[in-house]
This record gives sequence, structure tokens and C-alpha cells, in this order.
Amino acid sequence: MNVLGIETSCDETALAVVADGTHILSNVVSSQVELHARYGGVVPELASREHVRAIVPVLDEALREASLSLDGIDAIAVTHGPGLAGALLVGLNFAKALAFALSLPLIPVNHLEGHIYAAWLEHRREPEFPALALIASGGHSDVVLMEGHGQYRRLGETVDDAAGEAFDKVARLLGLGFPGGPAIESLASEAAAPAGRLPRARLERPYDFSFSGLKAKVQRIVRGEEGAAPPPAALAAAFQESVVDSLVTKAVQAATDHGAREIILAGGVAANSALRTVLAERSPVPVIVPPPALCTDNGAMIAAAGYQRLLAGETAGLEVDIDPGLRIG
Repeated sequence: MNVLGIETSCDETALAVVADGTHILSNVVSSQVELHARYGGVVPELASREHVRAIVPVLDEALREASLSLDGIDAIAVTHGPGLAGALLVGLNFAKALAFALSLPLIPVNHLEGHIYAAWLEHRREPEFPALALIASGGHSDVVLMEGHGQYRRLGETVDDAAGEAFDKVARLLGLGFPGGPAIESLASEAAAPAGRLPRARLERPYDFSFSGLKAKVQRIVRGEEGAAPPPAALAAAFQESVVDSLVTKAVQAATDHGAREIILAGGVAANSALRTVLAERSPVPVIVPPPALCTDNGAMIAAAGYQRLLAGETAGLEVDIDPGLRIG
């Protein structure tokens, strides 16, 4: 069964064809990074316009790579939230039009669920339930217990900045530009050692995150309010170490407390090599991580999650709408 996955929740126009939930036939992403870099972050209106321009050519390329025509598609999965409202509308309305014209099932997919299902696109096996998912991205930092396909219980979340958002903000403080995650990781790799130990937030809920205090600490250091500022590479390494330690500590604790059989690392921040390494070293159970290209937003993850929804009979009519604030669990 060939599922077309459509993802336009932020600044990537991404379409893919996935067979039987795990076999990627094509996975095409049109990035807007260069467009938004000049503004230091994603501009929602510009993102929406670029999705309109790109979505048909990206579909054509996805079908070419898959060696299929639209007649070879069996269902259409599309992100309907969370994300930027205008960007989501482009993808969802495009999916509705295709589903109507081709008389195909339409499957709305939670963007965060898509990130989780990216984990098995490379491994091509069934998840080991219960599984603990750590979703770390520009807009989200969530700890989710996955007890079965489509069965989620959110155990923790960020109370302020998401991990990826913190990377972007600190990158701006260090003059590194956008996106911040890759820039900070690259700079940190040049440091002989981190610039001391930066703070980790202690919160009442054991699996929640907070990164705003860490960002404020870096800001004071950069401004010279706490003495002479260390070399930028050492400061970047200390910041990255703090974020990674917070994410890993909470995820490992949650997995232990709830008897998880594996940990899934998902979302754009999952592409960070330090996070991948430290989690693998400290986890008491196997860690499943998608390759970096499947950590960032892509259509294949939406198709994979949509396939499972389709098997469960969870399709939607053309009245389905976007849900920019959609959560998981």
C-alpha cells in the first residue's frame, strides 16, 4: 500500500511516498532555510507563500523518484497540526483536493506522531511497547510514553522554550545565524573543553524541561555581566552540554520509571550528535534514532504514521481542519 505523505507545518515543503509504512520510495524536501536565515527565524507569511509555490513541483519530484503516477497512490496522509496556521493550511487543502479528485482516503496526522514514526523507517520493524519517546525540536520538547500504535501518554513537556528554540536563541547571542542547532554543534566541536557547568532547571514535575534560565545565563555571560566571557566555542560547548544533559536525564528517568523497552529519539534536535551519543551511553534500554535526514521535517514520517492510522480505520472527511495547537498524549 503506497501512502503519500504531505508535511508543511513550518518551513519545509515535504512530500514522500512510503510503501506499507516502512519502505521509502521517495522523500523530497524543499527547504526555506536560506529565505528565513536573513530574518534570524521563520517568517510565517513567507513560509506559507513558499509552500504554495513549491508544493506541486515537490509532488511531481516525489512521484518521479517513486516511479509512480498518482494512480499508484492508495491513500494521502497530511500534517494537520501542530504548526504555523498558514503553512498547515497549504498542505491540508492540497491533500483534500487530491483526495477528492482521486477518491482516496484522507488521513490527518499529528506532526509529533510523525516524528516518532520516523524511527522505524530505517529499521523496518515493529516498535517494542511500551516505548519512551523523547521529542526534541524547534517548537517542542516532550517526553511521551507510547503504549501501542496511536496510544500515547505525555509524561513531560517544556514549560517555556523548546530545546531547538533555545539553540536558535543562543546561536543569535553568539552571532551564529539561523538555524542555530547545527551552528552551535559545529562551534562546540572546536572547544577543548566546555566553559564550566551551566545550570539545569529543577522543576516540580520530574519529566518537564525549562531552558529559558539557561538562555538568560548565556546572555549575561555574553554581555560580560559575569566577568570576562569565555571563548565562544567553549561557551557553545557548555550550553550544548547543559541541554543534552537535561534531555537525557529526564528521558532515561522516565523510561526507567515506566518500564519502557526502548527509547525513541525524535525531532530536529535528534540530529545533534552529542545528544545521540550521550543518550545511547546512558540509556538502560536500546535507543532508536532516525538518520539525521529523517529527524528534521519530512513527508516520509507523515506517511509512516498515516499508514498506521489507515490500518486502524482512522480516516477523515473533507471537513477536517488544521489544529495549530495540537498536542500529543
